[in-house]
Amino acid sequence: MDNGIAGQKPIVERVKAILLKPKEEWPVIAAETTPPGAVLKGYVLPLAAIGPLAALVGGQLFGYGALFVRYRPGLVTGLTTAIVSYVMALIGVFVLAWITNFLAPKFSGTANKAGAFKLVACSMTAGWVAGVFSLVPALSVLGIVGLYSLYLFYAGAPVLMKVPEDKAVGFTAVTVVCALVLGILASALTASMVGLFAAPAMFSPADHERVEGSVSVPGVGTVDVGKLDAMNKQLEDAANGKTKAVAADSLKGLLPEAIGPYARTALETVGAGPMGTSAQAKYTAGDRSFTLRVADLHGLGAIAGMGAAMGVEQSREDADGYEKTGTVDGQMQTEAWNNSSQSGKFGHMVGNRFLVEAEGSAGSIDELKSAVASIDTGNLENLAE
Repeated sequence: MDNGIAGQKPIVERVKAILLKPKEEWPVIAAETTPPGAVLKGYVLPLAAIGPLAALVGGQLFGYGALFVRYRPGLVTGLTTAIVSYVMALIGVFVLAWITNFLAPKFSGTANKAGAFKLVACSMTAGWVAGVFSLVPALSVLGIVGLYSLYLFYAGAPVLMKVPEDKAVGFTAVTVVCALVLGILASALTASMVGLFAAPAMFSPADHERVEGSVSVPGVGTVDVGKLDAMNKQLEDAANGKTKAVAADSLKGLLPEAIGPYARTALETVGAGPMGTSAQAKYTAGDRSFTLRVADLHGLGAIAGMGAAMGVEQSREDADGYEKTGTVDGQMQTEAWNNSSQSGKFGHMVGNRFLVEAEGSAGSIDELKSAVASIDTGNLENLAE
């Protein structure tokens, strides 16, 4: 798939080039006559979406928390946060480009609105790509790799804004301070807007009854940015209506009436339009119960697929249990067990689109794995258009 726009490299090639060979790529970018609007549409919009979408999917798949205490944001809250964060990121690009253009002459550079926009947009590549680590909340700290964007900005300033190399450090430093202030304001606005529109939903426990718990980017390793193309295509098809989320009632039909000694005692379906659908059932046997969920993440599943391609993984273990997230057979999988509460969760992606997960109290993690295995993955994938 060619995401290029006339006069501008396709997105995957540009990402590879700016991360791997920034000093050689900046002159190429400077020579391009691509207007800011085209850079926004063909580069900024898809890349800036990685972080918010990864956080949305990660929150719904794995929840947040430490050790065995965790929560999963409500769907409305997650969607609102992702949308507001995305809009703020886009606004931030324009504001930071304006600041860059304003400051350049102060450091013996040249004011150039188009150049400033391209400098900000392309230098933020590392930060946007690193946003995929938000897929697993515990790994979001790895987003620090985005600091490589500072070096990209420093390397590009002399080329696009004609700032003398001996003043590039000062120019970058002052711009970064402005960016930090901008980030603080954006965070405050995001929190306020999420609270305004999603307060009624807020955070719902991960378990209703129990609380439990290839590009070489400096400091991280190899990232297969080629997967950005596949992710963008899946998201684009979903947005354009080429594919549709499976009806929640169809997903509900996959939930068995009983799983071993556990009887189905409740059913629930949720639909979020093009964002996806889900169906879940509660299974009970004596004083033990767990929830089995089947969700169609639709286009958002591409983010999980990207996480799998990058080998995103995390594990934690102590005397009371363990939790781990990783890739098995090319699909993201998560597993956790708490010996004290005799509860846990097990889930995995199917076809980089569907999530099947069992969570709650059980005799062992094997019972939760059996619950997940009760869903016929072949039938599930056949439901997709």
